[in-house]
Amino acid sequence: MEWKILRGDITSCAVDAIVNAANTSLLGGGGVDGAIHRAAGPELLACCRTLGGCATGEAKLTPGFRLPARYVIHTPGPIWRGGNHGEDALLARCYQNCLALAAQHGCRTVAFPSISTGVYHFPLDRAAAIAAREIRAFGAHPGPVKTVITVCFDDRTFAAYQRAAKTPEA
Repeated sequence: MEWKILRGDITSCAVDAIVNAANTSLLGGGGVDGAIHRAAGPELLACCRTLGGCATGEAKLTPGFRLPARYVIHTPGPIWRGGNHGEDALLARCYQNCLALAAQHGCRTVAFPSISTGVYHFPLDRAAAIAAREIRAFGAHPGPVKTVITVCFDDRTFAAYQRAAKTPEA
């Protein structure tokens, strides 16, 4: 499996699935969540209303509607509360569950944002290291997912994920 790190707008990615760093209601919000809902159109919100929300660390799949991606995989990341409330494990579960769901639906390409590092204030370098660990672990097992792309909205995030990708596993 190949892992790419790009700077750009996740809503323009022509991939099988993009991951939405959602809130637990799945009904839209700010940041990447709001951008994905705006780009996908009102059909996404209508579909999300039928899902009954989603617990932190879990993942649910919807069509991509007006996005160039076939699917949106919604995952609520953890809100940073100092690091002693299971935040690392919950963030790891986001990646695990999103990748498993993508594989179950035969996705070959999946694009992730930097989950929880915006309004949820998860420390960026720590989040990037967790993402790198989980993507590498998933990629160690053959499956339908051939390419994972981390799409970074700004230079600071891009640099953090580049560092994490270059850091060997502990």
